[in-house]
Parts: sequence; C-alpha cells; structure tokens
Amino acid sequence: MSGSTLKGQMATVLVGLAGVAAFWMLRLPLPFLFGPMIAALAAALAGMRLTGLGPVSVAARAVLGLAIGASVTPALVAVLPSMLASLAIIPVYTAIIGLIGVPFFCRVCGFDPVTAFYAAMPGGATDMAIFGAEAGGNMRQIALVHVTRLLVIMVVAPLLLVLAYGVELSRPIGLPVTQIPVSELAIMAAAALAGWKGAERLGLFGAAIVGPLILAAVLSLSGILHMRPPREALLAAQFLIGIEIGVSYAGITLRELRETVAGGVAFVLILAIVAGAVTEVVTVTGLAPPVEGFLAFIPGGQAEMSMLALIAGVDLGFVVAHHLTRMVLVLTAAPILFRLIRHWQRRRG
Repeated sequence: MSGSTLKGQMATVLVGLAGVAAFWMLRLPLPFLFGPMIAALAAALAGMRLTGLGPVSVAARAVLGLAIGASVTPALVAVLPSMLASLAIIPVYTAIIGLIGVPFFCRVCGFDPVTAFYAAMPGGATDMAIFGAEAGGNMRQIALVHVTRLLVIMVVAPLLLVLAYGVELSRPIGLPVTQIPVSELAIMAAAALAGWKGAERLGLFGAAIVGPLILAAVLSLSGILHMRPPREALLAAQFLIGIEIGVSYAGITLRELRETVAGGVAFVLILAIVAGAVTEVVTVTGLAPPVEGFLAFIPGGQAEMSMLALIAGVDLGFVVAHHLTRMVLVLTAAPILFRLIRHWQRRRG
C-alpha cells in the first residue's frame, strides 16, 4: 500500500469519526451510519482527497451477512411459503422500473442506450457499473446514478420509518461483545471468513455478504450458531457502510453533479412513486405488514436495507428474501435481456 493511499484512508476514517461525533452530540438518529456517510459526502464534495478502505469495507458486509444468516431459524423457514405471492411481484416490479428508467435516462439525462439501461436496473452499484462498462457504457455515470440512489434512499427511508410508520430507530441491534460466549464469537469469525472467501472462489455475486449469510444460516438451522454478531461489530459495519457511500463521490465534478447526480435524484423520486404503489398493494392485500412491505420493496441496496431492518427490529427474513430475489433477478436477467434487445435492434436495423 502506497503512502498516499494510507494517508487518504486515515483522512477518511477521521472524517467518518468526526461525523459520528457530530451526530452523537446533536442527538441525531443513526450516528454510526448517517454520521460518516454525510461527513464523507461533504468532504468529497468539498474536494478533499478521500480513499476507500478496501477489504475493511468489504468485511463490513461479511458482518451483516452473519447477522442475516443467524436470523434464519426453523421458524423462519416454516413461513417461507407464505412469502411466495409477494416474491412473485418482484419480476413485474423490476420490469416496471426498467421500462420507466431507460427512456428517462435516454431522453431526460441524455445517456447513451447502454448507459441508460444499466443505470435504470435496480441492482448493485458495482455490479451494474461493471456490466455496463463491459457492454460499452459509461461506467462513471452508471456508478454515480446507483450511488445517488442508495444515498437518497438511505436518507429518506429512515425518516419515513419514523414519521410515517412510527418506528423507533434507537433500539439495540445486538448484545455487547462481553455478553456473547467466546465459542460463539469464534464460530462467527470462522463462518465470516470461510463464507466470504468460499463464495469468492465459487464466483458468487456479493460474495462478502452472501457467503457468510449462507454459512451462518446453515449453522443456525443446525443448532450450532445461536446469536447474531455483537453490537460493536454491527455498529462498525454501519460506520464502514456509511463511509463507503460517501467516499463514492470523491473526485466528482460540477458537471457530473449537475447532470448525472441530479438525474439520479430525479429518478429516485420516480422510483419512490412506483415503490409506494407496490408497498400499498402488498399491504392492502395482506401480503406483508406495512413496515416489512416498505423495506422489502424500496429499491435500496441489499446490505443497506438489511441494516435498516435490523435497526427497526422488523422481520429480517422477509426483507432479505425480497431484496435477494431482486438482486439475483437483476444480476442474471439484465445482461441476457440487454443482449436480446441489442440483437433485436440489429435485426431491425
């Protein structure tokens, strides 16, 4: 690691800690998540040279994967069939987002068709940017649109949870490390590392979160793992995820702010209407309780929405099942659909 990279990472951590301290002193909600996210965003927009924390940030997702996997119990598995009706809405919901998003980014934002397609798909920022670049799109524009989507949703969703649904976001998210047996901590550490690296070798998408999730779920269902990661680990994960979102804006230009980021914000407003309508449908029809329906269908990131579900104390399994379904669908179907559209356009041309 070069000296400049280390300096940038140290500056990033200090900015994040300052954000936590400011949110804590002002008694603002979710100081370990919002504090570093807003502080890193402000610093990046001010031109400060911030550097991502690399594998350390990825490890935060492993902690979250553990927490989700540990929540998979026999009782949860027993109610999975009851989710099939709401899960069946995901493909239709995703298609609607794409049908609205692609014309929006082409006609309103002036994106080329490839960039517009992958900017509109509600998948992970990294995955969509890589797929888009491989197809000949603008990787920077795609990444900025998706990061903006995550940022706006991460700011708005907690506000709606508190103001519209009356959810308290101050409840404990786990036991302190001193109250968890050393044997449980050892199992968690081994599951996190083995799951993460094993999933990477298998080439699974989102290996850092999906691998530990699967392994922790197996251990939980077999009665070997009985607890979620300690509170300190989950707070650290919030801190690192917050920093990761904010740092994504490092090096942004005024033109990108005016064109790409503004377009991303406008698209989120459109998504909010679609997500609100779908949430209303699943709630009114009794397919999901209001808060679970809201968190399951809001098109945020899998890790970020899982973290919110943990903090809100709602049915984590329901929320995670829907976001995983959306992510798998987008990651597998988007490249195939794009090739089919390209083939059809060439035949017409």
